[in-house]
Amino acid sequence: MAGMPGERPLSAEAADPSGPPVPGTGRSGPAEQVAAATGSAVRAVRPLSGGDICDAYRMELADGRTVFAKTLAGAPADFFRAEAAGLRALAATGAVAVPRVLAVRAGVLVLEFVRAGAPDAAQAERLGRELAALHCSAAPQWGNLPGPCWPGQAAAAGAGAGAARAARTAAAAAAPAAPETPGTPGAPGPAGPCYLGPLPLSAPYPPDADPAGWPVFHAEHRLLPALRLAVDRGAMARGDARVVEELCARIEEVAGPPQPPALIHGDLWHGNVMWSADGRGRLIDPAAQGGHPETDLALLELFGCPYLERILAAYAEIRPLPGRERRRPLHQLHHLLVHAALFGAGYGAQCGAAARAALTG
Repeated sequence: MAGMPGERPLSAEAADPSGPPVPGTGRSGPAEQVAAATGSAVRAVRPLSGGDICDAYRMELADGRTVFAKTLAGAPADFFRAEAAGLRALAATGAVAVPRVLAVRAGVLVLEFVRAGAPDAAQAERLGRELAALHCSAAPQWGNLPGPCWPGQAAAAGAGAGAARAARTAAAAAAPAAPETPGTPGAPGPAGPCYLGPLPLSAPYPPDADPAGWPVFHAEHRLLPALRLAVDRGAMARGDARVVEELCARIEEVAGPPQPPALIHGDLWHGNVMWSADGRGRLIDPAAQGGHPETDLALLELFGCPYLERILAAYAEIRPLPGRERRRPLHQLHHLLVHAALFGAGYGAQCGAAARAALTG
């Protein structure tokens, strides 16, 4: 989840680890939390910059590992468990690379430490191919994945099993393996938790996987709740709120062809793409869910991304999406509404403009 344009990302996997070491403080300090979660004492702690919600650290463990840890005082019990489940779901597709989950508890998430690198064209093109492969992975339902974690599977989402296999072949090697989790891969079930930044997301009940169901799901469980929050916080002018409501009432007219639920990152602005020193970009801080593939692409475009044209061109070679440009404002609107609710009225006018653009195509 981004702040105002130009701000640092909420996650800090790619942050500069410079700065003086600091000890954990008290029984609930970050070092103590990580030691309890990993079973290893912490020898050194360095705070990382870049987080607007969580505190982030690079830690050296007594067992020789270097880890990335993030903490949040007063976090809901399922806050980091939801992020860990999303990372595991993405990793289990074999399509994209993510930091490996090492441990998770209420209030703390521990991941492998990945050294940051500079973006380049080769990483961008590989990321485009990998995103196309990810979006060929079927999700069992619209919205939040079944709890505790849906591990993913190599099934097609609107492209056919053959296309899914071809996409995986075109994509690069699989991400690190993730632990097995309970449940039947691909089976719908009661929704687990999912957060967009600090905000919990809702999901249909009973679960719905109808390929024609995305417009209603998106209006009822994404756009309208975010609109209500933005209006309640005084971030939306009346005219802009009305046009968003009109779009929700007419969303099936502008949503495009039916699309089965695909596994998407769900919060793929450029700050959640980590360019790495090993030459393979990582996806971080997911709001992983059953969604529409065009949402991930639209979010990459929302605030810009290094080598964006290379990413999109490589994606389109595997998974072309005719008419996507006309639908881009519709897929950006939910995040704009959340930004209005979190960061103020500066985003309210952008919400109105996106809704109008979506209606006029």
